[in-house]
Amino acid sequence: MEHNNPDNPAETKPILGNRYQLESSLGSGGMAVVYQAHDMMLERQVAIKLLRQRFSRDPAFRDRFHQEAKAAANLSHSNVVTVYDFGLEDNRLYIVMEYVPGTNLKDMIKERGRFSIDDTINLVSQACFGIGYAHRSGLVHCDVKPHNMLVTPSNRVKVTDFGIARVMATILPDEHHDIIWGSPLYFAPEQAAGEAPLPASDVYSLGIILYEMLTGELPFKSEDPVELIYLHRETEPVPPRKLNPIIPPVLEQIIMKVLSKKPSARYRTADQLGRVLKNLNRIANDKQKEEINTPLRTVRPRSPGAVISAASATTSEPVEKKDILDFDWITLSMGLLTAIAVSGLIPFWLFVWFSLKTP
Repeated sequence: MEHNNPDNPAETKPILGNRYQLESSLGSGGMAVVYQAHDMMLERQVAIKLLRQRFSRDPAFRDRFHQEAKAAANLSHSNVVTVYDFGLEDNRLYIVMEYVPGTNLKDMIKERGRFSIDDTINLVSQACFGIGYAHRSGLVHCDVKPHNMLVTPSNRVKVTDFGIARVMATILPDEHHDIIWGSPLYFAPEQAAGEAPLPASDVYSLGIILYEMLTGELPFKSEDPVELIYLHRETEPVPPRKLNPIIPPVLEQIIMKVLSKKPSARYRTADQLGRVLKNLNRIANDKQKEEINTPLRTVRPRSPGAVISAASATTSEPVEKKDILDFDWITLSMGLLTAIAVSGLIPFWLFVWFSLKTP
């Protein structure tokens, strides 16, 4: 890691790969620290995830970190954080990513508590489409939680942290692991059991987030990871409407469906859940507009003029008033001429008839 000239305080910030100047820390976790940085080559702001020194020396963690970079680099979607670069500096691995201004969804939940129905559906459906795109690309995220969802000031959701993502083609149906990856508050029952993750596992985690945003509480809470594993696998959550009665019954049904213990009982992919949520929101908005546009009372017309006005208000074509003397004079004239012509032939036909009758 290079440093600029120490004589100039403006140039004391470290530089990675002779290109990325670190500016400030955005956050840290057990494995890595994330920095806001400046890409001096392309003149743009980026985020850099720098693996901690002790993990950079461990081959297993290095492979996992590299896997995250490769998995995310293959994804190009408006609701997924874009990965630009991957490198090694002073035996420390780093990932260069799109810089997303704003905050993560978990911090928003801590600040707000409960979200409105519209805001919840808007944010979660965006996350669904980003994760659904990963599913279509052959990846299971495996660590879906609000901490890994960045929200911009314009409420654009960006899913990040594919550190333990699994390629579907490499997942064996009967595989089992003694080490459980993921976040105990949000992982699916099959993950808690050490079984193979599925796209439906990510759907379950999205259901936990839905529940938390709408009620202000997690469905399963414990300081003990072992107890959390038991709760996810064996205990049914409290129906969310008991905690927040304004949740529509149909939305509660969706949440309880995606929190099913069996993956086959949930929606198969995040895309499916996203479409269901968007359709639910659209139907609710259409109904609201219909109620707004429906008149409070109907006025019964009392005169012919009022009848015409009422009819014109409910049809697409205007109703025109006809003048009583508005005749078609051309047609009338032709009719008279025809009658005169026919009456002039009457004597001729009478002459023919009497001529035939005379012996």
